[in-house]
Amino acid sequence: MRLDKFLSETGTASRSESRKAARAGGISVNGAVIYDTAVHIDPEKDEVSYMGNRIVYRKYSYLMLNKPEGVVSATDDGTERTVLDLLPDKYRKMGLFPCGRLDKNTTGLLILTNNGALAHRLLSPKCHVEKTYRFTCERALTDADCELLRRGVDIGEKSSTLPAKLMLFSGRSGEITVTEGKYHQIKRMFQAVCNKILSLERISFAGIPLDSALARGGWRELTAAEAAYIESK
Repeated sequence: MRLDKFLSETGTASRSESRKAARAGGISVNGAVIYDTAVHIDPEKDEVSYMGNRIVYRKYSYLMLNKPEGVVSATDDGTERTVLDLLPDKYRKMGLFPCGRLDKNTTGLLILTNNGALAHRLLSPKCHVEKTYRFTCERALTDADCELLRRGVDIGEKSSTLPAKLMLFSGRSGEITVTEGKYHQIKRMFQAVCNKILSLERISFAGIPLDSALARGGWRELTAAEAAYIESK
């Protein structure tokens, strides 16, 4: 791998920044100062330092983000603020993207990664990854409403939604777990029982719970155990 690509993929520096640092003698590989960032290195074996800091290479990165309301789940948008805008420059240079999406006004857990194969697998309809949401709705759910939501409802697709798990805290609030990712699915499911979602927060994705210590707009890297778990899916 080229040195400048290595520095870019680790979020250390852009290629132009790398060239500037190299000219200033700020980059070394295995203790030797490197002035040409086009040289090839072995990211698994070579020790790279940038401006005095050792850079550790990881093929894939994973972040947990507590998405706030009003931010779109995209890498770029001409008019709206995106989830990547909430991250430091280092992470915006890594090629991260949201693994799935949350509606603009839905809050909560969003996984960001640069592992395209894993994201494709987790989002595949065949995978049936569980996603749990905490909700508040407009009117109290009846026993019949709950039975319909658990069994599957007609939201205007070719087939009804797959069975869901539903737990109520009160008549108008609770948690619902689905294994699909249809457009505006939860909102449409509640519309199908003549109700309306007032607030929606994702609290778990693919077995990874939202860290309760993360404030809205906050983020952290997945732990090694969390990363290994999600990669096993």
